[in-house]
Amino acid sequence: MPSPTAPTIPPLHTRNQKLSYRRPGKPAGAVHIAGDPDTLGGFRGYVLDMLAWMAACAFSPMSIKARRIELGYFVDWCEERAIARPEEVTRALLERYRQHVFNYRRKDTGAALSFQSQSKRLVSVRVFFQWMTRQHHLLYNPASELELPRAQKRLPRNILTVAEIEQVLNAVDTAEASNPEPTGLGVRDRAMLETLYSTGMRRGELVALHTDDLDSERGTVHIRQGKGAKDRVVPIGERACRWIEKYLTAIRPLYLEASGESDDGTLFLARHGQGMRGAQLSGIVKKTIEAAQLERFKETHPNAACHLFRHACATHMLEAGADIRYIQALLGHSKLTTTEVYTQVSILQLKAVHERTHPARMAATPETKQRRRGGQVDE
Repeated sequence: MPSPTAPTIPPLHTRNQKLSYRRPGKPAGAVHIAGDPDTLGGFRGYVLDMLAWMAACAFSPMSIKARRIELGYFVDWCEERAIARPEEVTRALLERYRQHVFNYRRKDTGAALSFQSQSKRLVSVRVFFQWMTRQHHLLYNPASELELPRAQKRLPRNILTVAEIEQVLNAVDTAEASNPEPTGLGVRDRAMLETLYSTGMRRGELVALHTDDLDSERGTVHIRQGKGAKDRVVPIGERACRWIEKYLTAIRPLYLEASGESDDGTLFLARHGQGMRGAQLSGIVKKTIEAAQLERFKETHPNAACHLFRHACATHMLEAGADIRYIQALLGHSKLTTTEVYTQVSILQLKAVHERTHPARMAATPETKQRRRGGQVDE
């Protein structure tokens, strides 16, 4: 049976505390935690306890946020059906929820959830009840046999060519003469895009960079606590270093001076003097790609804009002859199978073999012509 009293947990996740977060440049706002706080033994208290446990176990803030959001969908769904406590959840109810996730349609587009999104929602539910059982809040785990959608192996949708990458980079307006109020945004944006393409780092890893993580003399960047809480050092090109140095010298001090904020060492700052957010970076990259007017995006918009540079970095290096294990180290993949997806989108070598060996693409040699004409060799 669940305990009616809350255990002692870190102040960040006390059951009666109204959690908050601060968006850069804006006042703090409340974080939504699903569940009725007045229900004794209800979902809300246990969800907060699990989030506190995850924080104590050194899970990343992004992982904790994802669990909170995904569990919120489940808790709200349960409470709509008068299920207010975890002990009331049964295996049959979880099967109904699985069907609900499968049949759910987005309100804005009417599209179904991808199988990856469905799996994330169900995994969070399964992890929650596993934690409830291990903490002895429940006698048995109703989600122990909850089945997940079959994992899909999908290739990156768009791989930009070298020429397209250069077109996007050159689309950044770095000429302050055309701007009546120079802000340096173009220089900063160019430095960020050059860094993404040169290093192949993730969006969250770039916004978390500090000024002392860059070693221009050695041409390296120290990525601290990347995905999976792993550090790694990756090379960075000379061109990217020059743009970053220009931003650090001429632009970044102006942001700090105008905002009055203390310098916490974050490398890329927004105009309000605080660190960039991932969503802000995605918006900047997406607008830059649209400004480049690439042929392939005339009828649509790029998805996962920042990841386009990561995909391009890996693919271009692989096509130029880089060993896949070096690319694995560059991207920070824990498994080589994750990196091997780029061998399927890098088809230059496959095309060369296809042209040499496939009858429909082979150049017509005299021997080939002789076979086609029944033994007669063409003049």
